Amino acid sequence: MEGSVARMGFHGRTLALDAARAYAARVLERFGTSPANAAITADALVRAEADGLGTHGLTRLPSYGAMAAAGKIDGHAVPKMRRVAPSVLAVDAGNGFAYPALALGLPELAAIARESGIALMAVRRSSHFGVAGQPVEALAREGLVGLAFSNASASIAPWGGKRAVFGTNPIAFATPLKGRAPAVVDLSVARVARGNILAAVQRGEDTIPEGWAFDAQGNPTTDAKAGLAGTMVPMGDAKGTALAFVIEVMAAALTASTFSFDAPSFFDGEGPPAAVGHVIIAIDPGAMAGDAYLDHLERLARAIESEPGARLPGARRLVNRARAAQEGVTLSAGVQRALAQMGFEDLAE
Repeated sequence: MEGSVARMGFHGRTLALDAARAYAARVLERFGTSPANAAITADALVRAEADGLGTHGLTRLPSYGAMAAAGKIDGHAVPKMRRVAPSVLAVDAGNGFAYPALALGLPELAAIARESGIALMAVRRSSHFGVAGQPVEALAREGLVGLAFSNASASIAPWGGKRAVFGTNPIAFATPLKGRAPAVVDLSVARVARGNILAAVQRGEDTIPEGWAFDAQGNPTTDAKAGLAGTMVPMGDAKGTALAFVIEVMAAALTASTFSFDAPSFFDGEGPPAAVGHVIIAIDPGAMAGDAYLDHLERLARAIESEPGARLPGARRLVNRARAAQEGVTLSAGVQRALAQMGFEDLAE
């Protein structure tokens, strides 16, 4: 196989969005994911790629494939949901991918929010959350304010410590805007996404920029592999780890899910299912501000945009999204090579 891979001479390929979705779905099915789950997951990965968030896009195919093949993610899981309180929806992802569970629960979450003014969805026995901005943006497109929390396998030490306790733990927020796409805030508590280091390793790069990571001894490092084996630098230093604590409570404690320091890696097939948690909150702004919400918020949006060089959160994604719709996305040589080494040799011609 190694000789065959070497002869294939991989290079980056540009794929139209539909072709990229089909390719990603083929990969996932090849490694043990049902067609329905593969289609939902592939769509989320391609949307991430189109938005310029490549660390959560096609780069994830080798690790997702490895986890599905090993049973670390149950690619055939069928999520289940139940309403456990008037404004609380519980979703069991069945140790499968997060995306089918989110797709199942979001419409019901939105309906409950319109009924009650606010609703919370707690997802258990899940895996990698993907782009946290995607589910809250979907809520905002329905006229709701969305807030999301998720934990991840440990990669950040408490400030002053050396051992990883927190994950990069994303938090996301979205709000509708008047007559245009929602504003979306999507943050990781790491200074940069850990996927940036994974991508560097996949590309065969030895170094990463200063300020991204610590090695296993807690020393700053620019060595890509040492950084992947060590911990990430939190944004805002101690403030970043304080925010990580809040997200850990919201995502893992409230859902009785695996804490980050007990969760296995999202980058390989080793270990048990991650069984992490996610919490998504939907708020109907009309319940408090009435029809004035969008007009009132527009004043804030205009105040931001009137500043030279300033933009609303999420604006860059929209530019990238429009470009990708016309030009497609890139399937990197590194991803193709990694998949070929796993036995998947579809060149996406």
